[in-house]
Order: sequence, then C-alpha cells, then structure tokens
Amino acid sequence: MGRGKISNFNMSGDSDLVIEEAFRRAQKAHNNKAKLVASLKNRYNKLEDKTEFHEEFIRCLKYAMIIYTREPAVENVIDFVTKFAASFETPVNENAEEEEEEDENEFLNFLFNFLLESHGANSHAVRFRVCQLVNKLLGSLSENAQIDDDLCDRIHEAMLIRVTDKYPNVRIQAALAMSRIQDPSNLDCPTIKAYMLLLENDSNPEVRRAVLSCIAPSATTLTKIYKRTWDVKEKVRKLAYQVLAEKVHIRALSIAQRVSLLHEGLSDSADSVKEVVKTHLLPAWLRMQQGDVLQLLHRLDVENCAETAVTTLQAIFSMATSPDDLLQNGVRLDERKLIPVDSLTCENVLYWRALCEFVKNKGNEGEELLEQLLPEAAIFAEYLYSYLKSITQLSEEQRADMTQLEMVMTQEYIGQQLILLVGCLDISEEGGRKRMVAVLQDILLLPNTPTSLIGLLVEKLIGILRDDAQKIQMVAEIISDVREPILPISEPVDENEKRRKQVKLAEVRVQIMEAKQTLEECISCQDFSRAAELKDSISQLEELKNQLVLEASQPADNIKEQRVEKSDPKTLLKCLTMCAELFKQMNIKRGICPTMNALIESLILPGVSNPNPAVRNMAVICLGTAALHSKDLANTHLVLLLQITQLDEPKIRISALRALIDQLLLNGLNILQDKPAPVSQDDSNGQPEHQAEEEGTIQSILKMLSEFLDSEICELRTETAEGLAKLMYCGRILSPKLLSRLVLLWYNPVTEDDQRLRHCLGVFLQLYARASRTNQECVEESFLPTMRTLFNAPVTSPLSEVDASNVAELFVDLTRPSALVKPAAVQAVSVHDSLAVCVCNEILRDISAPEVRVYCKTLSWLEINSEPGPANSELQLLLKDILQEVKDKHCIRIIEKLCNQLNGDRCAKSAGNQDTTLQNLDDNNGEVNKDETKAKRAKRGQKKASTAKNGKKASKAELSSDESDEENVPEEPPSVRPSRRAKMAAKDKTKQDLTALLNQETNGS
Repeated sequence: MGRGKISNFNMSGDSDLVIEEAFRRAQKAHNNKAKLVASLKNRYNKLEDKTEFHEEFIRCLKYAMIIYTREPAVENVIDFVTKFAASFETPVNENAEEEEEEDENEFLNFLFNFLLESHGANSHAVRFRVCQLVNKLLGSLSENAQIDDDLCDRIHEAMLIRVTDKYPNVRIQAALAMSRIQDPSNLDCPTIKAYMLLLENDSNPEVRRAVLSCIAPSATTLTKIYKRTWDVKEKVRKLAYQVLAEKVHIRALSIAQRVSLLHEGLSDSADSVKEVVKTHLLPAWLRMQQGDVLQLLHRLDVENCAETAVTTLQAIFSMATSPDDLLQNGVRLDERKLIPVDSLTCENVLYWRALCEFVKNKGNEGEELLEQLLPEAAIFAEYLYSYLKSITQLSEEQRADMTQLEMVMTQEYIGQQLILLVGCLDISEEGGRKRMVAVLQDILLLPNTPTSLIGLLVEKLIGILRDDAQKIQMVAEIISDVREPILPISEPVDENEKRRKQVKLAEVRVQIMEAKQTLEECISCQDFSRAAELKDSISQLEELKNQLVLEASQPADNIKEQRVEKSDPKTLLKCLTMCAELFKQMNIKRGICPTMNALIESLILPGVSNPNPAVRNMAVICLGTAALHSKDLANTHLVLLLQITQLDEPKIRISALRALIDQLLLNGLNILQDKPAPVSQDDSNGQPEHQAEEEGTIQSILKMLSEFLDSEICELRTETAEGLAKLMYCGRILSPKLLSRLVLLWYNPVTEDDQRLRHCLGVFLQLYARASRTNQECVEESFLPTMRTLFNAPVTSPLSEVDASNVAELFVDLTRPSALVKPAAVQAVSVHDSLAVCVCNEILRDISAPEVRVYCKTLSWLEINSEPGPANSELQLLLKDILQEVKDKHCIRIIEKLCNQLNGDRCAKSAGNQDTTLQNLDDNNGEVNKDETKAKRAKRGQKKASTAKNGKKASKAELSSDESDEENVPEEPPSVRPSRRAKMAAKDKTKQDLTALLNQETNGS
C-alpha cells in the first residue's frame, strides 16, 4: 500500500511538471504544438486517476483566461488547449461501444463542463475566454463529430445568454460558437432568431460582421443578410456582399433585390465595397449563368433598370483582359456590323450600346475596336429608320391588352438604345452627317414615332448640328410640319361647268357622226380630195371626244394639298416635347430669338390652358425652361407659375415649383427688382410703394414654400425641401426659420419612409454648415426655435417622439469652428461661444423646466474658448447665475466643470485628466479597462451626428471594437489611488508571458 501511494504521488508530481512545462512551451509560437499535445496526451493516457490532471490543467488554464487583451502568448495557450482537447475526439463508429466513447471524451466533456460553469463570471475577460474556447473547441471538431445531447443543449443555452453580453467581443465569440448549432431548416431555431436580432439591433459593427460570417442563408435569414448591404459601416457592407456572392444563388434573390445590390454596391462611397462587387459578386453570378452576360442581364430586367445594367456592364468590361473578350462574350454582328432586326432584344442591344460607349470613352485606344462594332453613319441611319418605322401603333382598345402593350414597350426600349448609339458614331464625314440629320428629321415627322423617344431624337439632332441658328430653325420647322402637316384637300366642282362639258361632249359626238356620213357620200361620188379632208377632221374630233370622256371619268371633287393645323393632345405633346428639349439644349446666354418667341406665343402659352393634363404639364415645363433664357419673360410669367403651383394637379404643381426654384436659383429673390416700376404722378410716394410690393411678393413666395413643407403630398413636400436646400446652400436665402423647419422635417417620423428627402437634407446640413461662418451663424440662430418646437410639441404630434438631445448634438456638431472648410485665421468669438450664451439665457428663462438638463448637456459638448475676454466674462457671469438657481445635481456638476474650464484652473484640469485616464485594475491580471463608448441611435432611422464632449472629437481608435469593450469609469475618483508606478507595472503585466505567474504559484505551493 505504501509503495502504491508513493508511486501515485510521484506520478502526480510528474504530471504537474509536465502540464506546467507544456503550458510554458505553448506560449512560444515557434514550439511544435502537435508534439506538445502528443506528449501531454501520452502522459494523460498513462494515468489511472484523471482527477488531479484535470485540476492541474484547469489551474494553468485559468492564468490565461483572466487576461482579456489579445496577447500572443495567451492566444498561443488558447490554441494549444483547443488542440489538446480536440485530440480526444474519437471517430464516429456505429459498432463502437458507448463506454469506450465516453472514456475517450472524458476530458473533452470535463473541459466543456468547466467552461459552461464559468460563462457567468463577473470578469468580462473570463467570459470572453470561455466563449472563445467554446468557439474554438466546436470549430476544431470534425464535421461528423457527435457530442452528448444534454451537453449540446447546455452549450446552446449558455451561448444564447452570452450573445446578449455587455461587451462586444464576448458577443462576437458567442455568436461564432453557435455557428455549428444553428438549424436553418427550423423556423423556430433560437440561434437563428438570436442571429437576426444581432444583425438588426447590435450597435457594434464587429458583432454584426461576426454574425454575417457564420449565419446560414435561408428563406428566413436572406432578407436580414440582404439588409446588411445598407449598413452604416463599410466593413459590414463589404462582408455582406461577400456572403451573398459565396453562399446565395442568384435565383434566391428577387429581381428588385438583384438590381438593388448592383446599384448600391457599384455606387457605394467606399472603394472597397465597389471592388468586392466587381471581383466577387459579379463573377459569382456570371458563373451561375455559365459566363453568359446576356443571360445575366435577363435576370436583371433591363427594361426597368437600364442605368444599373449599364453600370454593371461597365464593371464587367473593366475586368476584361483583352479586346477579344469583349467581342466574344457579347452580341453577334453581321457583315454590315449590325444586329439583324429580327434578332434584336433588350439585352443584346443594351450590351451593344454599353460596349460602344465603354470603348469610345477610351479615346484613341478604342478607335480600332469601335470600328469593328459600329458601321458608317449613313448605314446606321437607314438601319435606325427602318426599325423605328416598324414600331407598332396601338389603338385604345389594343392598349388594354397587356401582351400587346408589353410588346410595344419592348420595341420602344430597343429604339431608345439604338438612338443612344448615335452618340457613338463617327459623324466627321459630311455625307454621313447629312444623311443622319435627314433621317432624324424624317423619324420625328413619322406619325407613329412614340412620344417617349421624341426628346432623345431632338437631343441627338441638335448634337449633330453645329450652328445655333440652324438648330433653332430646323427644330422649329419640324414642329411646324408636325403641328400643320400638308394634307390633301378635296374641293367640289361647279355643276354648271360639269353640264357644259357634257353638252360639249354630245356636240362632238354629233359632229363625228355627221362627218362620217359625209365621208361615205364623198367616197361614193369619188370626191377623194374632199374625203381626205373629212378623214382628218374626224381624227381631230375623236381626240377631243376622248379628252372630254377622260375628264368626265375623273372624280368630281378637286383634290389639293394644303396645311391643316392639328390640335389633338398627342400632336401637341409631341411638339411641346421637342420645344422643351430645344430650350434645354440651347445656351441660356443666347437669349430669346424671334423664332423661339413665336413658339412661346403660338404653342407654349396656349398649352398651359389646355384641358389635357399631360399637355398642360409639358407646357409648364417648356415655360419654366424658356424663362431661364430671358429675365423679362420670367418677370412676365412669374405670377402664372405661382398660381399653377397652388391650383393645378400635383404633378403639374411640382413642375411649376421646379421652374420657380430654378428661376430663384438663377436670378435670386431680386428678380422682381428688374421689373419696371409703374409710372406714378407722385414719384416720392411711388417708389416706396413699389418696393413694398416687391417685398410683399417675396414674403408671399417664402410663405408658400414654407406651407408646402407641411403638404400631405409627399412628392410636393420633398421637392420643396430640396428646392429650399438648394436656395440656402447657394446663398439665395438666409433664413434661420426655414433652416429650423428643414431640421425638424429631417427628424420628423412622418418622413421616415421618404429616403430621397432624408438623404437630401442629410447631405445638405453637413455641407451647408461647413461652407462658411455665416452659415454656421444661421445654424446657431435656428437652434433655439428648433428646440422650443420640440419641447412644446403636444403628445399627439409626431415631433414628440424625437430625441431632443440628439437634435442638440447635431447642432453642436454643425457649428464646430474646426468643421469649417476654410476656418478663419483669427476669430474673436466663435459660434460655440455665442451659442453657449444663448443656451445660458434660455436656461435662466425657466430654471425649473425639464429641458434644462438637455441644455446643460449641450453646454458640455461645446468647444468654448477659455482665453480671457468679454465673451468669456459674460459667459462666466451667466454660469454663476445658473449655479445659484439650479437644483439638479447632474446639471450642477456640468456647470461647475464648465466654470473650471473657463477659469483656466490647472489643478482642476489635471485632476479632470486623471479622472478620465484612471484605469480600473483587475486584481488577478492587472488588466486595463477604459470607458465603454456607446453611440446613441437616432430615432426613426435618422443618421446620427458624431459626438464630441468637452470640445474634443472622438478619435478613430475610440470607435474600434476593442475599445468599445471597456468598462465604465466612475465619475467620482476612488478615495485611494494607486501611484503612477503601480499603474505602469500593472499595465506591463499583460505584456509578459505566464511563466512568472506559474512559477509563483508553484513556489507558493
């Protein structure tokens, strides 16, 4: 018994030494971990009682588990433990006995049990290492590995708890650990639900990336993965595209989703995201279509997303290694370098156009290839005319048939792409250019030319012509020929004239009969000379008779060609479209020529009062475009445009509003000053009255625009907001009230689904505030009206749901002096100093109001100048008054801190710096913990402005995932503070290896 006990003790001592030595060696990256694992496992297999080995192994492992930072030595130990535990996995054998399997998995089960018991530890370092080990252990097991059902359930439950952990890195490892436990086929799988919840709601981008990397695509999760392509973080969007490219088939996505992925991805602000779409998503989709680009275009429905399809093709072309690849993978051209008309489809004609534009943009490098893709201008002109002439013209009854309507829409789309190809042709040769001009004129005159192609045809026609006068004259002639075509007109013949011709015909017939009878008598009397004369007379009478018979056989009505004016809606819309395109293409500095003025008087102004809405809308567009060419014309018809914006249909009101905004952008609000003043007998009284009238008109325009911001018509509201943003950014309007309205509109939950409005205002506010000091002062003046509106909003108002603190944070960020594009060299008083005074006065108005806390928090965010001066003194007096009256402790602390900052108290500053840099040390490992920064989420999908407290912007390092894992530092410092040397020593501990700790523990035992 004694020898057995001694032998057992020695074996135990040897095992301790072997385990410690294995952990020491495992810290070094150059050591062969496979040999360490084999040696330690060999020692483990020789032991009869595994308990002491388990305890010693866990004791050594704990030293690594209490260190949170990703030290190389600790990571090596974790990898070693994982490989050692995984070495106990036994291959799945159905004939193997369960007892042997349990013996082999004893250590693995023991380690899992220990980890699951420790996952709820107070130290976030331990929780992190537990989840990391579980993740690595499950990942190291083979694909057909089996673990106990109870153990699997326990792991599942523990990781579901840890994915809601406070620290992002813990959540990351927990999410990764559950990747092999998820069941995509189960709609109620808790792992899938947890993953979807994290994807949508987790504030840390690294957590979202981790979930994206391990979530299994399914009908349930696909939508969540797809939405991550809109994530605010570049890395998340990039990974989302990679996951969709590698794990999701193109057929699993709807057409709208495919188009959106390509549109958003190829136009993303981050180059890395664009590169992923080019190098991963597009090649993956092409492989699924066996490399057929036309088939890929068919999957995108190019008729409804031509621009996105062209951008996609440009990306594919840019990846081509040689010109031969571009020619082989695309369309098949005949010997004329044209696609046969019978073979034209939406996909191949779009590919042809996109390829030609891509090659043409290369300049001289692509000239040779472009010659292989396009024929001469004259040949293409005939080809274009033959196709557009064959477009089917449907009646009203036929338009009810969706099949026929879709066919015609397809024909129009193909025609549109062929017209766009005109811009790629070489028209330097005079004969080809003249032929193309003639063909475009003929196409515009065709009655079956679709209205949707008129503007594009006129644009190409004007682009070919070189002289401005020739452009105007030719388009005006085409409009005249379309409006007043030459038609055959039948005129009735006079009845008397008809009767006279019939009588004359009867007389000729009688004369012929008499002449023939006389001829017979002369022949019988042998008077041959007389007979010859009669024969000639009969021939002349026969010719006259035939002529009279021919005239009598012709229709009674006389048909003549004459110009007839057409006033049907289709013709008027066609003419107005050509007129609008003409005004758009001409230089506004040219002014209004007599020909253009005639078009305005005869076509545009009558069209404004036309009963047809489409005609009326195009006429308003023409009038607004023409007004840009002449200030006198704008003054004349400005009132008409104002009336239309208030009285007509929504679509026409929006067109008139755009025309009004364009006019104000071009000429400003002083457009009315150029209007001639009415003649008055009393000049002294007439001028002020005229000026007051102008100011009243300007105020009425601004009031109308302000009312449109509250319109129930979403498109009108969005167009007004966009127009006001343009006017303010260009400096045409400087109004704090309107700026306040725009900010409130941006935050209003009612506009949550209006992406265009949100995007427009979001970009405008950033650019406007950073453009100049004057704009920042305007933002400052709009701060208090905005905040008062939010605080006074009734409960029933949507504005009551807006976070006022977030709005204040936005204003602080917009008015930062450092945010200006061109900051002034010397500024006596910054915008933040003035804003601080305004906020203090607002606080003193009602010191007991609930919004005082928001205002005090706003003061803590401002970059206030602490140098002595009048502004500093005034602010200090206001802060002292607030300290005397305010009761809220949180507000008092903020005001006191601000007072110390203004007083320049160095002691207070140094103490404050110590408070903010003091690190909370862990007793076990001396780990350094910092403040956990949490970004506030803007309500209703609102973009959140970057925050900065105490006048300092958050650095990029503070936004990383590691620093977001840090604990909150208490505001009040502890009573006993460690010395600086103790702090540095504690920090250095995490950079050392675990040997010293292991030796200390061994010596102590």
